[in-house]
Amino acid sequence: MRKSGPPRGLISYIVLELLEEKPRYGYEILKEIAEISGGHWEPSYGSVYPILYKFEEEGHAERIEREDEPDRKYFALTEAGRERLAEKRREVGGNARDFADVILGFYHMYVAFATDGRFEVEPSDDDWRFDGEYSGWIAEQVIRHHERDFGDFERIPDTPEAFHARQGDGDAPAEGTDGDAGSSDGAGDDDGSAGETAADGGSTDV
Repeated sequence: MRKSGPPRGLISYIVLELLEEKPRYGYEILKEIAEISGGHWEPSYGSVYPILYKFEEEGHAERIEREDEPDRKYFALTEAGRERLAEKRREVGGNARDFADVILGFYHMYVAFATDGRFEVEPSDDDWRFDGEYSGWIAEQVIRHHERDFGDFERIPDTPEAFHARQGDGDAPAEGTDGDAGSSDGAGDDDGSAGETAADGGSTDV
């Protein structure tokens, strides 16, 4: 069970990948991340810009001037930045389980707010609710995205224990659990900026 928030260094990895594609400025990076997430997540200025400045200080990125946009601060990846990106790719590649834990953990909290009598969540002013209909809608969106990107969706009948065992995961969840994480403790990130949870409209680069 994961006991913290999203995997460390998530935003810094995405920033490196986007800079590797082409030079960018901070606001452009924010909007690109929002687009990649399907509009469901956009980091705050307070998380992205400190990363860019730190990359510049460490020599992983350099600021460039553009005559057509003199007021914007563009950053380009350096050779050292490409080496750092290779390291981050390996790090993030080992965090797939952590990503799954975060997704499942927050979904379980959503369902708990709807079904667990210990919670008395007041209805919101918008159309969103904690109930079975909206839970089903969330699950439906996940399945639709799976079908769009990976092809036909096929149900996996394995229990969590059987699935992890079949995948050779030595850290399989205990019997009767989903192997998903419970909480996000708002941990800070590895880039020196204060983390914000997605629920606050920001991000946590942890």
